Amino acid sequence: MTKVALLGAGGKMGVRLASNLKDSRFDVDPVEISDVGRERLKEETGLDAVDQDTALAGADVVVMAVPDKLIGKIAHSFVDKLKPGTALVVLDAAAPYAGEMPKREDVTYFCAHPCHPHILEAHDSIEAQKDYFGGVAAPQGIVCALFQGPEEHYALCEEVAKVIYSPVSRSHRCSLENIAVLEPALSETVGATFALAMREATDRAVSMGVPEAAAHDFLLGHLKIELSIAFGIYDGRFSDGALLAIDKAKSVVFQPDWLDQVFNLDAIKKSVEDICAD
Repeated sequence: MTKVALLGAGGKMGVRLASNLKDSRFDVDPVEISDVGRERLKEETGLDAVDQDTALAGADVVVMAVPDKLIGKIAHSFVDKLKPGTALVVLDAAAPYAGEMPKREDVTYFCAHPCHPHILEAHDSIEAQKDYFGGVAAPQGIVCALFQGPEEHYALCEEVAKVIYSPVSRSHRCSLENIAVLEPALSETVGATFALAMREATDRAVSMGVPEAAAHDFLLGHLKIELSIAFGIYDGRFSDGALLAIDKAKSVVFQPDWLDQVFNLDAIKKSVEDICAD
């Protein structure tokens, strides 16, 4: 069997990945250094943690379920222990895009990141509907990048990615830079910021006397149709009144060059370097 060493297996993300790997065709060796993490791993997956050196020595694939700012540091600590041809899978583009990965040309480097369940796609069960993060019951897309190593390793690493993030509906092949543009620039700098801005605006409406439940229902309901129109999922159009409000709001809410600032590659590189900084 193909052996997968899972580092950080007792963390919140690691337990999710270990749960999916244990029921796959892969032979998983979960590695966790903390006592609390080992207990969580055993309690939630039934798996016992394995000594790191033992896991790495036999690994065909190493998956790093560790914080972004530690990826480079931890990878440097063990990369010399890997056998030639081992594939090292990281779960975020920040560390490799910031140049944090160790130099070793006979090891494959691969990045795989979840898209999380699509906000406008229907789900076939209550469990899937409530799986906001993904990796449990709701299908999600993933993005993958092979940024060092032979082309034939792509299929293996993508298969591992589909297992750890399962159920997976779509897999998109990207470059490492593509994934860095997607996160942090698109999903966090824009998406998360807009999400919190909408929450702040909703709270302001509530402070003006709008019932809180009504404000939540009204905005979240409108977002479904507004997003479906904006992304071409629904064949509709914004009303003339909405278009007028949008036109007037842009100059108030946005800087004229906000897109150029957010999606400037130098700014993205600085952002990932900040993420990886101690």
